[in-house]
Amino acid sequence: MNRKLIPAIGIAAAALAVLLAALNMQHGNLNQDEGWYLYAAKMVRDGHAPYADFAFTQGPVLPHVYAIFYPVVDALGVAGGRLVTTIMGLLAALFAAATAWRLSEKNKSAAGVAVFLLVACNVYQSYFTTVVKTYGLCAFFLSVGFFALSFKNRWGALVCGALLALAAGTRLSAGVVLPVAGVWLLFQRERRLDWFWFGVGGGLVLLAVYLPFFVSAFEQTKFGLLEYHAGRDGGGLGKLLVLKTGFVSRFVQAYFIFTLLALATFCFSPRESFRNPFALLLWLCGAGISLVHLSANFPYDDYQAIAYPILATAVATSLLPQLKEKWIAPGLVLLLLSTTAAAFSSPVNMDWFVRGRDRIWWQFKEQNDLQTLREAAGVVRQNMPEKDVLLTQDTYLAVEAGVSVPSGMELGPFCYYPDMPREQAEQFHLLNREMLIQLLNQTDAPLAAFSGYGLAIECPAVAPVAENDAAEFAEIVEARFEKVEELASFGQAHTTLSIYKLKDSE
Repeated sequence: MNRKLIPAIGIAAAALAVLLAALNMQHGNLNQDEGWYLYAAKMVRDGHAPYADFAFTQGPVLPHVYAIFYPVVDALGVAGGRLVTTIMGLLAALFAAATAWRLSEKNKSAAGVAVFLLVACNVYQSYFTTVVKTYGLCAFFLSVGFFALSFKNRWGALVCGALLALAAGTRLSAGVVLPVAGVWLLFQRERRLDWFWFGVGGGLVLLAVYLPFFVSAFEQTKFGLLEYHAGRDGGGLGKLLVLKTGFVSRFVQAYFIFTLLALATFCFSPRESFRNPFALLLWLCGAGISLVHLSANFPYDDYQAIAYPILATAVATSLLPQLKEKWIAPGLVLLLLSTTAAAFSSPVNMDWFVRGRDRIWWQFKEQNDLQTLREAAGVVRQNMPEKDVLLTQDTYLAVEAGVSVPSGMELGPFCYYPDMPREQAEQFHLLNREMLIQLLNQTDAPLAAFSGYGLAIECPAVAPVAENDAAEFAEIVEARFEKVEELASFGQAHTTLSIYKLKDSE
C-alpha cells in the first residue's frame, strides 16, 4: 500500500480528533470537579491563595493557569473552561506525536500519526481532557516535557525538568516521573551533565510551585495535598481488591486498542521493544504513574488520562521499528479504522444523548447538560439582579451564573466534615456540623440551590449524610427559603435541582 496515504490518514485523524473534542465539549456529561476547579481559578483571579484562603485538593498550578484564561470563562461559562481544557488536551496529543516523530529513526511520520490516533482519537481520553479537570493541563506539561528531553542538550533537559515539575504541581501523582527521569539520565553516558540541568530545572520549579504555600500555610497545604486523599477508606481488603481490579478492567476497556498493541509488543519481541532507551524511559514513567494511581484507596480509571499520552508514545516507538516497511501504511489504515470504530462504540457516546435507563426504557436527554446548566444560571441571575452569594455546593452553577458561594463551600459537595473540630475546620476552610447549621440559619444569601449532591455527602468517608442530619438541614432550608424553581436532570448524575429564594421576612 502506498506510503503517500500517511498524510491523508493524518488529516483524517485530525478531523476525527476535532469532531470528538467538539462533541465532548458540547454534549459531555457535567462533572462536579469542573465547578470547584473553575471556582478555584476565580478565587486566584480575585487575589486569593489556594490552601491559605480556600480549600483545594490538588497542586496549585491549575488554578493559577486557569486564572489567566478566566476571561474566557466569564464570557462562555463552564463551556469556556472546557474550551481551554480541550486545547490543552489536543496540544498534549500533538506533542506526544511530535516526540514519537523525533524518536523514530525511520517512518517518522507514521510514528507521529499513530500516536495522535491513539491519543486524540480515543473518545474516553478526549472526554477527560475536555471536561475541566487536572488531566488536560497535566498531560500537556508531561508531553511537552518529554518532547523537550528528546533534544539531547542541556536546554532540553532544563526545560524538561521544569515542565515535569509543573506537571507535579498540577497533579501530585505526576511527580513520580521526576526521580524516574533523573535516574534514567544518570545512565545515559552520551548526555553528560543533562541529569544536572534536569535537576536544576525540576528542583527550582518545584520550589517555586510548592515552597510559598508550605511556608505560608503549612497545615492547610498538607491537608489539601495529602490528608484529604489519605482520609478516604476503601472499606476493607475485599472492597479494596474489587476497586483495584475494577481500575485495571476499566483501563483496558477505555484503552483497548493500546492494550492490544502493548501486549503484542511485550509478547512477541520484548527485547526489541526496549532497544530505544527513550522508549524505555517512557514505559517506566507511564508505569510509575499507573502504580501510584493503583495504590490509591479509591483508584479511579480516569486518573490514567495523564499517563496515557506517555504510554501511547512508548508503544508506538517500541512497535513500529519492528514492522516491515510494506506493513506500515496498511497498519495505519487499520489503526484509523479500528480507532474510529472504537470511538463511536463507547459508552461515552451514549452519555452524550442518554441520561440512563428505567427498566427497559432509555431516558433520552431533552437537552445537553450545559444547556440545563445555563437554564439554571438564568434562573439565578433573574432572581439575583446584583451579583451576590449563592448558597450552593454545586459550584459549577455559581461559575455559570457569575456569582460567589459562601466561605467554606468552595470545595462543593466535599466541604462538609461533620466531626472535625471547629478550629481545624476554620483553618482548612471547611464546615463541620455546627458550622453548617449556623450557616444555614444565619446566611443572608438571597438565593440557595441544591441538587442531589447538596447537603448530602459527609467527609472524610465520602458517605451519605446521616438521615437525621439531612432532615434537619432540609427543615432549616424550608423554614428560611421558598422554592422558586425546580429543574430535573441537572448536572452530574442528573439529579433534581431546587432553587430557593430567601423569604421576605428575612
